[in-house]
Amino acid sequence: MPNEPKPSSIARRTFLRQAACASIGFSGLYSAMSNLRLMGATLSAQGLPAGDDYKSLVCLFFYGGNDGNNTVVPYDTEHYNAYASARGILGLPRHSLLPLTPLSSGGDGREFAFHPSLTRMQSMFDAGKAAVLTNVGTLVAPITKADYQSGGAAIPPYLFSHNDQQVQWQTSVPDSPKKIGWGGRMADVMAAYNASSNIAMNISIAGNNFFQVGNEAFQYHVTPSGSLGLSQYDATWSPVREQYQALNGVLGLDHDHLFEAEYARIMQRGIANDGLLKSTLASVPEYTEYFPSHDPEEGVTRLQGQLRMILRLIAAREQLGMRRQIFFCSMGGFDTHDAQLTDHASLLSEFSEAVGDFHTATEDLGCANDVTLFTSSDFNRTYSSNGKGSDHAWGSHQFVVGGAVQGGQLYGQMPVTILGGPDDTNSRGAWIPTTSVDEYSATLARWFGVTESEMSRVLPNIGRFANPDLGFLG
Repeated sequence: MPNEPKPSSIARRTFLRQAACASIGFSGLYSAMSNLRLMGATLSAQGLPAGDDYKSLVCLFFYGGNDGNNTVVPYDTEHYNAYASARGILGLPRHSLLPLTPLSSGGDGREFAFHPSLTRMQSMFDAGKAAVLTNVGTLVAPITKADYQSGGAAIPPYLFSHNDQQVQWQTSVPDSPKKIGWGGRMADVMAAYNASSNIAMNISIAGNNFFQVGNEAFQYHVTPSGSLGLSQYDATWSPVREQYQALNGVLGLDHDHLFEAEYARIMQRGIANDGLLKSTLASVPEYTEYFPSHDPEEGVTRLQGQLRMILRLIAAREQLGMRRQIFFCSMGGFDTHDAQLTDHASLLSEFSEAVGDFHTATEDLGCANDVTLFTSSDFNRTYSSNGKGSDHAWGSHQFVVGGAVQGGQLYGQMPVTILGGPDDTNSRGAWIPTTSVDEYSATLARWFGVTESEMSRVLPNIGRFANPDLGFLG
């Protein structure tokens, strides 16, 4: 047939790998077997919560450690001059900064501004649609500089290691080796909200992550282009058609062995879910008008592509039977030891434009109050320069965007930005966090619908901290 694509050969090993990935959404087979039984028990024990409300959380992770010191910058003359002296070559010209409204002073008399690349973010902040959480980071428990320097207090292990801090941010349990994410635990306790859906509550557009790994729930992987399924499953030409007919025949057999039977059920579920998602997305607009390409040769940015797919999955929520959705997307390149001034500016511009596009789209779709996007990152960068860029630090600043956000404010406590000062671990400006990831996460989880009785299941360490609701969400 002239309009059909040419058949492609599929190696046996490739065919089996695709089948396994499509069937379990990249989670382990043994884990998936346990998950099916546990989830079934959970749903039978819980009734479907009353109401028809919908909420979605979007985690945007900045891999590499975003430089919060050049993201939110002191703006009043006294503190700007101190900033410029301490940061050296990394200091941004004051005239280029985007000043924030007096409401965002943080309560201590200091004024602040955004990086010049954050024009869309400044507009959303001033309009009350975005907020900044200041000096947040991984903590085992509250800690002071004296505690840190004495060596007697518990601090997060491998504090300045990328991999370890990424895991600790995403699990919010730095003192446990168990890599179960707080987004996964949230999906565990709220599974009944999506009892009528076959698609997982947790959907990643950026590959594997720890944030969405649950004890019962697992993450479903989607690319910016669509569902990940068996290649050419609907093919009508030989030999591909016969390969999948044979696969379906094997899956339909009666299997006496528990492992074989469970594998077959998981495969069948995966194939069905992939077909459901593909057919659903085919009926949802592409929303290209909200994510314009700023470079005809390069097309949309990677983050634009991820957020556009998230928007389409949100738009399809009723068709998919979803009352709660948790998404994960990401940006890389924030490990700016070198060439920080150039790289950081372009990264923040990509972030600001894409998130601005995304929020505008949710407003037009009438779901802005139901969708909250929040950022996370490994850690901050040092306040002092290494001569070209900056090195690994600790507490940093994060953004929260959405219609439910009590925006136009800086939440938390800004550090005293003095090298060797009361909030510095040493003499290079690695700020000790004054707000924990637990408190940040608990505020988001409470808005999402996690009850007080469930909060300790989602965030086991939350009882160690004083502010389980930071107030940035209505």
